[in-house]
Amino acid sequence: QVQLVESGGGLVQPGGSLRLSCVASGSIFRTNTMGWYRQAPGKQRELVATITRGGNTNYADSVKGRFTVSRDNAKNTVSLQMNSLKPEDTAVYYCNAGVVVTTLGPLEVWGQGTLVTVSS
Repeated sequence: QVQLVESGGGLVQPGGSLRLSCVASGSIFRTNTMGWYRQAPGKQRELVATITRGGNTNYADSVKGRFTVSRDNAKNTVSLQMNSLKPEDTAVYYCNAGVVVTTLGPLEVWGQGTLVTVSS
């Protein structure tokens, strides 16, 4: 009923920048909080950044000052601008959204993930 599709991952050198995008589609009445999580091999999935429908943001301490999350409520999209990338940022990045589906009600949805590799 609802799908999240991430894009923008790839290989970047330390100190470089990358921008991730996520689009939600389907029978969406509204999107609530949206955000980004990441998971490195052998590690648990961790929060990177979230943004409420009203634009309030929350960042992991490890990315504060380097990453910026933004959204477009009309288009049901969320983006993550990543600057000053470090090797420890290497992970699969997942988009997450709280949505209200017209036929099912409130629902948490995850994207398929996009790989970000930071290496020289």
